Amino acid sequence: MTTNRNNYFSAVLPNGIRLLHRQQKSAIAHVALMVNTGSRDESAHENGLAHLVEHMIFKGTEHRRAYHVLSYLENVGGDMNAFTTKEETCIHASFLATHYKRCFDLFSDIAFHSSFPTNELEKEKEVVLDEINSYHDTPSEEIFDDFENLLFRGHALGRNILGTEDGIKKLSRKDLFRFVKNNYATDQMVLASIGDLTNKQFLKYAQNYFGGFERHASQSIRKPFECQAATTELVDKNSHLSHCIIGNVAFEYAHPQKLPLILLNNILGGPGMNSRLNLNIREKHGFAYSIESQYTAYSDTGTFAVYVGTDPESLQKVQKMIVKEMDKLRGQKLGTLQLFHAKQQLIGQLALSYESGLNELLSVTRAHLLNGRINTMLEIVEKINRLTAEQLQDVAAIIFNKNHLSTLIFNGNSEEKND
Repeated sequence: MTTNRNNYFSAVLPNGIRLLHRQQKSAIAHVALMVNTGSRDESAHENGLAHLVEHMIFKGTEHRRAYHVLSYLENVGGDMNAFTTKEETCIHASFLATHYKRCFDLFSDIAFHSSFPTNELEKEKEVVLDEINSYHDTPSEEIFDDFENLLFRGHALGRNILGTEDGIKKLSRKDLFRFVKNNYATDQMVLASIGDLTNKQFLKYAQNYFGGFERHASQSIRKPFECQAATTELVDKNSHLSHCIIGNVAFEYAHPQKLPLILLNNILGGPGMNSRLNLNIREKHGFAYSIESQYTAYSDTGTFAVYVGTDPESLQKVQKMIVKEMDKLRGQKLGTLQLFHAKQQLIGQLALSYESGLNELLSVTRAHLLNGRINTMLEIVEKINRLTAEQLQDVAAIIFNKNHLSTLIFNGNSEEKND
């Protein structure tokens, strides 16, 4: 049992479940249970199963019906939700700190005693199918997953988290139980909390509600990803805008160059309205309805992508402008003042995101799950401040290398605009 510089208490239950807690004087508490399993851990015929399991854990347990699962925290004003990524599944809740026991009781029940009722499964399949159809109706979202499928073609990381219509229809109750048995392993779980509870109380509750389950190791063996040659793909879409992503395979979660890439991404096309792409392509020329860049880190690889939605007639011009901005970052070191402002912006954004206790909790939970440790905000700020212009230029030379950039284009229908 340890307590680090950020006052996070950590421990491990005998069954392998890792614990993380920070006591905070607040009326509101946050709890997350994160499992190191996602769509990447599905076989090809199981595509969409991890996400379907996440939906179904709220639909009844050996002790509660769906109504009682959904109402148990909501009846006292709590807010519970869940999400599935390619590598993690997470249940999380925010509630009045006086209801910690209630939250732990519910989380342990749905994580270890879900019954996946047949009638609820058929209804939830329809919900997921609607989600898939809605997703296909939104090309600005669909293109991101299709781009990862292009980068990771033939690998489980490339498959869509939601699955396919045909695949979802074929999934059975037995498939759900098998997936949970093989992947919801106690040695791949982190139970984390921020709230007004002492470390001793947190440990006691964790032992009472989670300590009684047998130790269970994961049966999943993840296939490493091997980089493939860059490629370009065009898909015709009946839409007003053309959508385009230009990007590359990037650094994994624990890579030493991850932080320089985060800063570089922020400069190029991050959330700030003063990003280079936004200022030079959207604001100055008005060519893009939407333009941004993003970096996603996985356990053993990652992706970097620049997305733009633009008029079909402007697409080629915009593509050249994007590559030009990348080339500038490869060829020209940031000046002292430019680098200082970029660092201050990133530090401010991180501080604001950590103002939400839930955002902080989800971030540190994933860090503990993947790395076995967390960085304090002070440590992160110190690392950002130590970054040099040369480090950013080195990363730009790798990630923005023209020979390694792949492109996916959803061709819009320019004639539709003129009708």
